[in-house]
Amino acid sequence: MENNTAVINLKNITKHYEMGSQLVRALDGINIEVKRNEYLAFVGSSGSGKSTMLNILGCLDRPTSGQYHLNGKNVAELYQNDLSEIRNLEIGFIFQSFNLLPRADALNNVMQPLVYRNIGFHNRRKMAMEALTRVGLKERVDHLPNQLSGGQRQRVAIARALVTQPSILLADEPTGNLDSKTTLEIMELFDELHKEGHTVIVVTHEEEIAQHCRRVVEMRDGKIFSDNDSEEKANLAGV
Repeated sequence: MENNTAVINLKNITKHYEMGSQLVRALDGINIEVKRNEYLAFVGSSGSGKSTMLNILGCLDRPTSGQYHLNGKNVAELYQNDLSEIRNLEIGFIFQSFNLLPRADALNNVMQPLVYRNIGFHNRRKMAMEALTRVGLKERVDHLPNQLSGGQRQRVAIARALVTQPSILLADEPTGNLDSKTTLEIMELFDELHKEGHTVIVVTHEEEIAQHCRRVVEMRDGKIFSDNDSEEKANLAGV
């Protein structure tokens, strides 16, 4: 289901911080294109720049310089209010810590992002039910987060990310709080979502997580150190 349309295009992106008298180059001239329906992992050790990359891609922060085109729009120059709107329209976030509302059941957690889109209650409920059914939680819609296992909570978070039909799913260490069996189940769900046509970007330091992705971009010292596309190599080899 992949096509050649670029959903993300970063050109000469930098992000610099001042720490005392030192200038920290968290991102130092990043150029990368991500096509629609890619399944990509950003990997690297602590300090490599992958967390800063997550913040830039997720429109949680603005670069110091450079251009970030998301679906053809240069979002690098937008201010916070506009970035908030872009996040709500274009990006589905999945966090290591789930970030669910503790006093809201699964259904209301998934409905929550739709409130900002002026969608009526009945349509919000229908869309949330469909998303929860998609991740295998049809029978858990009225459960609070503390009544769910870690894997079920992450499935709620994935349903919440899916419900807005975003351009990209952006996952930050999505299995960091899960045991190995549940980790495999969640990564298999990401595999399925990719096959269905979703653009999935995972930020991780775990090699076994990155191995699920079709393209792995390793970062070191704020730069792209390597960019390996297993699908592209397979196609060139005639596999």
